[in-house]
Amino acid sequence: AAEDAKSQILELASQVLEAAPHDLEIFGDRVRVKGMPADAPYELTIKKIASLTSGFGARYAPVAGRGTGAQTAAAPGFSAQLARVRVDMETGEVTMLDYVVTQDVGHALNPAAVEGQMIGAVAQGIGWGLYERLIHDSDGQMTSSTLMEYALPHAAAIPHVEVIIVEVPSPDGPFGARGVGEPPVVPGAAAIANAIHAATGVRPAAIPITSERLWRAMHEGDEA
Repeated sequence: AAEDAKSQILELASQVLEAAPHDLEIFGDRVRVKGMPADAPYELTIKKIASLTSGFGARYAPVAGRGTGAQTAAAPGFSAQLARVRVDMETGEVTMLDYVVTQDVGHALNPAAVEGQMIGAVAQGIGWGLYERLIHDSDGQMTSSTLMEYALPHAAAIPHVEVIIVEVPSPDGPFGARGVGEPPVVPGAAAIANAIHAATGVRPAAIPITSERLWRAMHEGDEA
């Protein structure tokens, strides 16, 4: 985009200075003819170019650089996760015991950062699956708008996480890499729901899977 904007500036200046674009250069805050002394009159300031391309009566179209770096192919990432939980059958409370997260990252350019990203995604998935909820009253006003009401997992709620990095380089990613920012967030709630189903026989149908919802599903047959 910057190179395109530069070309537009030189093209516009060539019309004003009556010189070919390849004979011009941008020097500081102005366009000048190459090889001319610094105090030569054959130059055009960027400020002047702005006045010629904007405002009422502008003689030229605005300079707007167009980028050419649009992504033409995708390098999808694939993630699988396994959770182990303990469920208190009397209260419905869910405790995370162990967690395994794996993802095909293509090529781990920074393995430590990739591992940290995947562990962080697990924490976010636990929040999504067990804690976080937007609550509105009958008037549509949000009643969980502060950290006093909006539940988040604390450090002790995050179990030991085993990270397995799989590397199958993508021909469409930089240096074979695949995105690891979002894919490991997605399976978390489903992995936890499956673990709860294995422990209780109840299939959660909504998130977050609160202890109240789970207790009612176990004891009253309600949908968790």
